[in-house]
Amino acid sequence: MECLLPLCRPFKMAAPISDGKIELGFIEKSEIWRQTSPFFPSKVGGRPSWLSLTDLPNSSKLLCGNCGKPVIFLLQIYCPVDAFEGTFHRTLFLFICKDSVCHSQNSNKPFIVFRSQLPRVNSVYNFEPIEEENVKTSEFDTTIKKFGINLCVLCGCNAGNKKCSKCHTTFYCSKEHQLIHWKGGHKTACCKDGVQDEVPNILFPENEIVTEPEPSLDEQQRDETEAVTKQETDSGYSAEELEKMALKETKEDKHFLSFKDRIGLEPEQVLRYQRGGDPLWVSHNHQPVPTDIPACQCGSRRIFEFQVMPQMLIHLEVDKLDASIDWGTLAVYTCEANCNEGEAYHAEFLWKQDYEKSSDSKIQDS
Repeated sequence: MECLLPLCRPFKMAAPISDGKIELGFIEKSEIWRQTSPFFPSKVGGRPSWLSLTDLPNSSKLLCGNCGKPVIFLLQIYCPVDAFEGTFHRTLFLFICKDSVCHSQNSNKPFIVFRSQLPRVNSVYNFEPIEEENVKTSEFDTTIKKFGINLCVLCGCNAGNKKCSKCHTTFYCSKEHQLIHWKGGHKTACCKDGVQDEVPNILFPENEIVTEPEPSLDEQQRDETEAVTKQETDSGYSAEELEKMALKETKEDKHFLSFKDRIGLEPEQVLRYQRGGDPLWVSHNHQPVPTDIPACQCGSRRIFEFQVMPQMLIHLEVDKLDASIDWGTLAVYTCEANCNEGEAYHAEFLWKQDYEKSSDSKIQDS
């Protein structure tokens, strides 16, 4: 079968389960072309860069579990797994409802996770990698059309056959997004030559997620002095103020202090990845027991794969919303067997853990 896109093989984030290494994710600015599907990006914000170009999740599978409105793309992680033939390419996609009213304490209803994977021999990407500078991202637009995919002009999700009834050229995943676009500029530009069609930006800021191994204990001890200085600079608190806060937090929540110490040497981390490992919980409360994590539809158990850290919220600029979205950590669990029967995008599971109100308020009040 002819492949339609060249293969640009990037750094492989995922390690074998038995390896046990933890990868930390950090936000980094990069060129927009690097965030498109031919480059298999790990990224936050913007539109999803779909992996498989068949059977994209339809709009009914991308609705908030609370309000029933469309969710938008939050992030994706490119994480192949060597142990399986069908996971030479593998990406996890996380979507979120942007309405802060839907984000109640410890509730995962405003979140949706999908897993997509492809073998090395597939109908989209070539078998052998080529140099990145030889890839033209315009080729991907052509490929989408060849696969018969229509994407929502606002969010980049599957629009199916839903389109503007007047111009028949602009597609939408939902009536909600069509209405936003109509009021935001399409009403003026529809069917008119030479009039720019403004697309309202409902998405999060787009950036690359780069990874590096978590420092070993020896490295952490060696760099402790530098890290404290960096933490003071990043947080705006002096060492004395941090110590006072730590004493209060020790009385209030020892587990939270442990969490804070663990991330303190790399305070800018937005993501932690360790397939088959254990999450770093922000609180001793509301941690899942094995029965809380549902098995995959194939019958296999789900295992922890990555977690989104609270530092991510800064880069999402959620403080600009009417009411802020918040979390302590978001832990994603995926099928241990990496099943690949049926649909190209498999739903996975997310566990949300919020800060204990006492710990959170202590930080803000100190």
